[in-house]
Amino acid sequence: MAQIAVVPATADRFDDIARVINPTGREQACWCMHWRAPAKEDITTRGARLRELTEREPAPGMLAYLEGSDTGRSGMPDSGAVGSGAVGSGAEVAGWLGFSRRSDARSLQRSRVLPAGDPETWSTTWVFMCVTVRAGFRRQGIAQALLGAGVDYAAGHGATALDAFPVETEPGHRVPVSAAFVGTVGMFERAGFDRLAPTGATSGRLPRWHMRRELTLS
Repeated sequence: MAQIAVVPATADRFDDIARVINPTGREQACWCMHWRAPAKEDITTRGARLRELTEREPAPGMLAYLEGSDTGRSGMPDSGAVGSGAVGSGAEVAGWLGFSRRSDARSLQRSRVLPAGDPETWSTTWVFMCVTVRAGFRRQGIAQALLGAGVDYAAGHGATALDAFPVETEPGHRVPVSAAFVGTVGMFERAGFDRLAPTGATSGRLPRWHMRRELTLS
């Protein structure tokens, strides 16, 4: 039986991050750094700056691995279970979830189409930026596993609220891959997020919602 394992994206796993979010090695790839970028940046340095973030605590994201399956090489797994902790030596990296504290999301703070929030809460409000699943691993619960583990990770690092800006899907239509990297409303609703308000932003011409999950610190 295949199992999904989700772990923090640390420096020793940087090659796996690259396999998910920059598989072709493009010099000007996003590297899930757009919201973290300063006002004026050299886009070609984004990969190096993400690598630096993986060397710090908390991690800039989570990685999902599929264990006990030949998925990505010969087919679909029979079923899946979600786990965390150590990743088996034969596991295949399957997906990425990028997040940060709002205090580190500098581009988001300057956005004209997405709400910046109260600066006094930026250090304890996290934003979920990007959910990416590799071709061959989609529609197997990878993204949902990433979100669930990301919620737990943020809560364990002092987050009191989580924000996301996913797209509203059209009934009967699949979301284009080019628009799906921000996630879908349904995906975040299943992870316990509530709709707050529509935004002025779009992805792939689909409207994006401001969604939030409040956390209670134990």
